[in-house]
Amino acid sequence: MSPASDAVTIPCILYNPDSAAQTSFSIQLIIHFLFRTYLLFVSKCFKSLRTISAATCSAYINANSIWKKNGITVAGGNGPGNGMNQLNIPHGLFVGNDQTLYIADALNNRIVERKIGERSSEIIADGNGQLKYPTDVVVDKARNSVFICDHGNKRVVRSSLRNSNSMETIISGVICLGLTMDEQGFLYVSDYERNEVRRWQVGNTQGIVVAGGNGAGNRPDQLNGARKVFVDRDQSVYVVDHFNHRVMKWAKEAKEGIVVAGGRGEGSLLSQLNLPEAVIVDQLGTVYVADRVNNRIMRWLKGAAEGQILIGESGLGSLSSQLNNPLGLSFDCHGNLYVVDYLNHRVQKFEI
Repeated sequence: MSPASDAVTIPCILYNPDSAAQTSFSIQLIIHFLFRTYLLFVSKCFKSLRTISAATCSAYINANSIWKKNGITVAGGNGPGNGMNQLNIPHGLFVGNDQTLYIADALNNRIVERKIGERSSEIIADGNGQLKYPTDVVVDKARNSVFICDHGNKRVVRSSLRNSNSMETIISGVICLGLTMDEQGFLYVSDYERNEVRRWQVGNTQGIVVAGGNGAGNRPDQLNGARKVFVDRDQSVYVVDHFNHRVMKWAKEAKEGIVVAGGRGEGSLLSQLNLPEAVIVDQLGTVYVADRVNNRIMRWLKGAAEGQILIGESGLGSLSSQLNNPLGLSFDCHGNLYVVDYLNHRVQKFEI
């Protein structure tokens, strides 16, 4: 059977010569229909795969995956400054499908791009001096857009990938510390002051509360100091609940969240976090946390009461195995882990 010949006639051995032609014709039609259906199914499958691939990429990470303990500096690491090989108090980052890094370089009031293998960065957004302490960034190449938490100006802005000075405010009056986007193109913005996360359709003037929004507190329906945010393919929202020393998961349309990491008070035990800052989640539901004051990256398997230290067992410092106030996390398509090492003014890559 080939695409050039849709129909196949199956030979029939029949006792009634008068009905043989009719039976052969019927079977030919059935096979023709089945093959057409098969081609349509395969076509839709490949179209779906292309759509998912274009939207995002994700490495398969199993529960026993390990990362090298010593990181590689892939941006900054040359002291605080505004040179193209420097960062100054970096906050969040976004890793593209081609391993290009986009970094919110907060005290330099800019977003910088670092391509794989390059020794210096390029400014892709500064708004000609309009940005003030940006804390997170998301890049949507399909829309030629860079979305930025412009924390100091209490807004979220959109800039063009092709024009670093082109900038428009899309959300106003928000103390934004975390920003992410789902596969449908909805933005999720954490509001530190309102202790909530809202989902926004780009272009709309009103967002929908998807986590928190019930004042500061430690109840399951509350947050206290919302920081970085992550959304999975089911549109479940994971948000760092900074002052409650925990990470919360809010299923789509849920009225309250559940604790998926920490939540047992401030501390350095494996069951605890201390002012966490960032969270990412893999395809198994394993949670990875930037545990700021403990200067470590933790992994919490789904349903686990305790986490595991992945990076930072050597304590506070500037060695390749150490961190100093980690603030941001991301995976690339291969499962390598990137950490924004805040007070070391660098981004570290830990290979899987």
